[in-house]
Amino acid sequence: MQFMYNIKKIGLSSQKPYRYKRSELKTLLKTGLISLLVLTIMVLSCSDDENEPTPEDNQQKVQDAVDSVRSSLESQLGNTVPSLNLIIQTPDDVIFVSSVPDTGTPVTRDTYFRFASNTKNFTATAILNMYEDGWLDYEANITDTIPGSSIPYVPDTPEWDIPYKDEITIEQLLQHSAGVYDIDNDTVPGCGGMTYTEYILGSDPWHQFTVDEFAEQLTSKNLYYYAPGSGYHYSNTGYAILSRVIERVYTYQSSITKTYGDYLHDHITGGTSPVQLNAHFPVLATDSELPDPHIYGTVYLPGDITEIYGDCNMSAQVGEGNGYGTLDNLHTYIRTLMQGENVLSPTTVQLMQTDVSVANPDYGLGCLNKENIGYGHNGARIGNLSFMAYDPDDDVSIAVSLPLWDLTEGMDSFLKCFSAMYDAAYAARQELGYPGKPE
Repeated sequence: MQFMYNIKKIGLSSQKPYRYKRSELKTLLKTGLISLLVLTIMVLSCSDDENEPTPEDNQQKVQDAVDSVRSSLESQLGNTVPSLNLIIQTPDDVIFVSSVPDTGTPVTRDTYFRFASNTKNFTATAILNMYEDGWLDYEANITDTIPGSSIPYVPDTPEWDIPYKDEITIEQLLQHSAGVYDIDNDTVPGCGGMTYTEYILGSDPWHQFTVDEFAEQLTSKNLYYYAPGSGYHYSNTGYAILSRVIERVYTYQSSITKTYGDYLHDHITGGTSPVQLNAHFPVLATDSELPDPHIYGTVYLPGDITEIYGDCNMSAQVGEGNGYGTLDNLHTYIRTLMQGENVLSPTTVQLMQTDVSVANPDYGLGCLNKENIGYGHNGARIGNLSFMAYDPDDDVSIAVSLPLWDLTEGMDSFLKCFSAMYDAAYAARQELGYPGKPE
């Protein structure tokens, strides 16, 4: 209220109204004092501290917005939505909310859940961090050799004779433009109309999957989508191959056997990373449990069937969906990474954001761009949905988790869940004065 103090000090606001004579008005106009008075009144009317929202006001606004989205989703589905959880950070505030039914218990920002395909951005960060260190060339062909060695990025063995192997680059794998067939999402010949991973897990839930095993499926059944660089098709298997590249490069640099999980721990989430995260990327089928407290994934199926997912064999998802941690971990990671304050330099972060394929200008190197949300990734795995994003235009970051898949009406009901995640983010942004859902 500095302006009010100044006005009172010079005796202009504490006196009774005074009616000026015309001659006096002319003098005031010449001196510009009337302009000053008008400007002061305008400033005072715009800077009333009592009208400024408090942190508590903003917290409640975001809570109400997320509650509304969750309630709306329940109405659309005709089913209970266990929780809808969100963190949003602006230049002025950090807000966390958990929306649950009346009988539910809110989750915390430190409750564990599975990151699903948000893992792909961690994988891309690992590849680009190795690139910055001179350990690999992200533009190289996967048959090229690791710098300083005679070791190729992927094994030179018969099972690795995958279609177009000599033309596939690391960059294309990151962009989903390599044409690598996704045996984790699409049906595979000889698997009873199922994906390869579904088929194997049906008879052996704790099977230890390997990327070599995936490559053998691609090779023996000649599976691919298109020639490398000529299209876009999301591929979990492509990112599994990237995890093998990371494993081989790190093993060479360390002179002892290393895994994808080792590199993530040592260089991206812990070890030498400037931003330490309590996030994990298991590679063994036996490493299946989530720490407490954790969120269970819920799947509604036709016929009034409900499946609950907690401990799971994630060895088939290494590099593409095996990560887990907390919403706070996910949010901290994406905000610091995209601000250039984590393991990658600002220049490399820009490369991650903008090095896109011709077929999909919204997907860079393991990085999705969504209007009024920003750069990041999303994920869907065993009853969990989530996404993380940073908007550099507004310096706003968001992470959302929704532990629910509704498949009672197939993809129609599933997409309602998926859209609700983003609706919550748009609603939270709009309540805080930022652009919301695009029209």
